[in-house]
Amino acid sequence: MKLILSISWRNIWRHPARSGVLLGAIIAGIWAGMTLSALTNGMIDQRFANMIQEDLTHLQVHQPQFLTEREPAMYMPNADSILKYLQNDTRVESAAARTLVDGMIQSSLTTSGVSVRGVDPVREPETTTFHENLIYGNYLDSDVRNPILLGKRLAEKLNVQIGNRIVLTFQDVNSELSSAAFTISGIFRTNSGPQDERVVFVRSDDLSSILAGQQIYHEIAVMLQNEEMSNEVASDLNNRFDGISAETWYELSPELRYLNDFGNTMTVYIMIVIMLALAFGILNTMLMAIFERMRELGMLMAVGMSKTRIFSMIMTESVVLTFLAAAAGMVLGYVSINMMSENGLDLSAVGGDSLAEFGYDSVIYPFVTGADIVNTAIIVILTALLAAVYPAIKALSLNPGEVVRE
Repeated sequence: MKLILSISWRNIWRHPARSGVLLGAIIAGIWAGMTLSALTNGMIDQRFANMIQEDLTHLQVHQPQFLTEREPAMYMPNADSILKYLQNDTRVESAAARTLVDGMIQSSLTTSGVSVRGVDPVREPETTTFHENLIYGNYLDSDVRNPILLGKRLAEKLNVQIGNRIVLTFQDVNSELSSAAFTISGIFRTNSGPQDERVVFVRSDDLSSILAGQQIYHEIAVMLQNEEMSNEVASDLNNRFDGISAETWYELSPELRYLNDFGNTMTVYIMIVIMLALAFGILNTMLMAIFERMRELGMLMAVGMSKTRIFSMIMTESVVLTFLAAAAGMVLGYVSINMMSENGLDLSAVGGDSLAEFGYDSVIYPFVTGADIVNTAIIVILTALLAAVYPAIKALSLNPGEVVRE
């Protein structure tokens, strides 16, 4: 084996330029694959965290038909009992009840359709991080009568600012149209452009008094100590309380379900595509080397070198070449990704702001996991072995007598 390895090493560097080009191509491919995978990981992880922590939470409780019908009258009559139960559950980190309705918002300039969310100014900041998106003004705990929070994009569309009054019109629990004036107390900006334009926040008790003349809740958002307890807690709530539907984030959000199911395999798919391209490079280089060395290989066979050793020598050349490039590519990728992850990669300069239309940050913090590195190593090894098989078989088909005579 030592002899085979020594001959293979010398053969690799017999043509330094050709071997160098192949090494560079593999290094660049692995670096690109790892970087792209790290960016994908960062985008998915940030999107996941934003949706869970800012709005969706680990599980939600509704009246069973509310999410499909969204009728104001479909509130939960036992919401207080559910909240009390959740507050005494050690698996629950925090819970906040919300009052929800769809309606129209009107300024002196124009009107627009919005989703109105009535939240508890105390419990909501303990449950979600949405209040951190406030960029101007004050949160809903201000002393202003009927305060309302608007997204920056909606405020620009309505041509309003802090202190201005707007009118909300919506259907109450008796299916009658109701209108009320609200004062803009704050303006927020999230990573989702559509949310900034279509969602407004008011105090739950203000909204409930207009909708029903009493406190009502359509939704209870629950953050758990451990996300893995979501199914267990949701099942306990459904068994304990009648007339409600407790669902986990996995059931509530098809987008997050897709990201969760396919995000972990994204790295493998990306690396497979890159390795397929590199496999043809390895195959081409090794075939060229075989054709150039046909006389030499024929001589080796003629003096008694077995076909098994010839096959091993060709395979070793390919594997050693690929391993060298793979190690360098993974080190380069790991170092560059760590550098980018410290300060983030700002994509706004290349049109990254359009990512906000889909709810993604324009500044991405890429990262790689141990599984990504292991998968990369496995794919590289398989690629090297498969790409070297055909050149090695081609070498075995040589007839030593004919080659020597030629």
